[in-house]
Parts: sequence; C-alpha cells; structure tokens
Amino acid sequence: MHKFFVPKENIIDNIANICGEDVKHIYKVLRLKEGEEISINNCEGEEYLAKIVEITKVTVKAEILKKLEINNESPLKVYLFQGMPKAAKMDLIVQKSAELGVSEITPVIMERVVVKNEIGEFKKLDRLNRIAFEAAKQSKRSLIPKVNGVVEFKDMKEKLKEIDLILVPYENEEGIGLKNVINKIDTKDIRTVAIIIGPEGGFEEEEIEELKEIGAHVITLGPRILRTETAGFVCTALIMYELSDMGGKI
Repeated sequence: MHKFFVPKENIIDNIANICGEDVKHIYKVLRLKEGEEISINNCEGEEYLAKIVEITKVTVKAEILKKLEINNESPLKVYLFQGMPKAAKMDLIVQKSAELGVSEITPVIMERVVVKNEIGEFKKLDRLNRIAFEAAKQSKRSLIPKVNGVVEFKDMKEKLKEIDLILVPYENEEGIGLKNVINKIDTKDIRTVAIIIGPEGGFEEEEIEELKEIGAHVITLGPRILRTETAGFVCTALIMYELSDMGGKI
C-alpha cells in the first residue's frame, strides 16, 4: 500500500488533503484512482488507512477510514553528528541515515573539515530535509528525521550532555570495538545514542581527547579505513542491531 505524509493541519474533518509533488506522483506515476486505499501519516507518527475520494491536478483528497496501529520507528533515538563533508556526500548521508532510522542529522565543523568554503551549501536545509522526507517515505518510517543546521564542535559538545551513549568511530583506535562497549555498560536504560563521525580529513587528536573527557566511547569499526560517508551507516546499523530492532524479534 502506498504511503503519504500529510501535515496534521491538512487533515480536516476526516479528509486528508494531499498537496505538492505527491499529487502528480499519485495520478501520473502511480496512476492511482478514486476509490483506491492508501496509507496516510500525519507527520507526527500517527498512521491511517484512507480511501482516495477526489483527484485533481492540484489536490488529492482522501477519506480517513480508520487509525492503523503501526509504528516503524526504532525505540532507540540515534543522533548522527557528521563532520562536515562535501555537499554531495551529505545528500547520501542524509538519505541513508533516514532509511536506517536515525532521528536527527547534524553537520559539524571540525578542525580538519576540508570544505569550510562550502558552508553556504549546508545552510540550504530545505533540500536536505526534502531528501530526508523522501527517504522516510520510501522506507515507510513513521516519523521524518530532522536535518539540523551546521554547528561548531564546541556547540555539539553541549548537545551531547543529554545523550545516554556517545560513540566515536576513530581510525586510530585499534582495540576497543562496539562489542566491548556493549558488554561493559548497562544497556537497559539506553534510550539515546549519539554517533560522531569525523570529516574527510579525520579527527584531530585533541578532539578525540575532548570527547573522551565528556564520556564518549572511542571505538574501532575494524582494520579497514572507511570513508566518512560510510562510517556513519556502519555504526548506525551496528547499534540498531545491538540495541534496537534491526536484529529481529527472535
């Protein structure tokens, strides 16, 4: 069943008004007809079964039939802090992070960021949040992840104070891996995880030491050096497997 995100304010008297690019996608690409059933998400995590009652080139109206007890969100909130990469790589990072279940993505200015002259590109949050939106829709998520504006390293440290577990994949860490961290901590109260990824130039040693001082776990992802856009995917998948829902129910 096809799924569409409709802002709560566009659902009036049990009628969901679908607007924007989804309209053309419905009648021209999917070729859906009046009377067909679709899934509606109100952008706040609530899902509904709906029936299309009217299709125009401007709006598609769908009647809400019933609420669906569906929640495809991870019980673990994962926050990705990404050392600012080249703009094209950030597109991929946002897309795949959204598919994997990340709650928020924040680009961070670190010492070895090699694209500081491209900061203006990262201020165009509409495009990045649109990528997150499309990825959330494709992967049938119940909530749309948020892409935040660029922050400085020191400001990121302030945001980390409320996080239960902080993971920092680092190419110079050779011994301690995620398994070691999981085995040493009490995981039953872990509700939020921050993953901090270095930029293309890597972390400065001083940055690693500062993160250790606030309780971050510096880990290895194995002997092979991963690109900045790959490391976040791998770490997210591993933590979702270990502490959340990617490992299945049995």
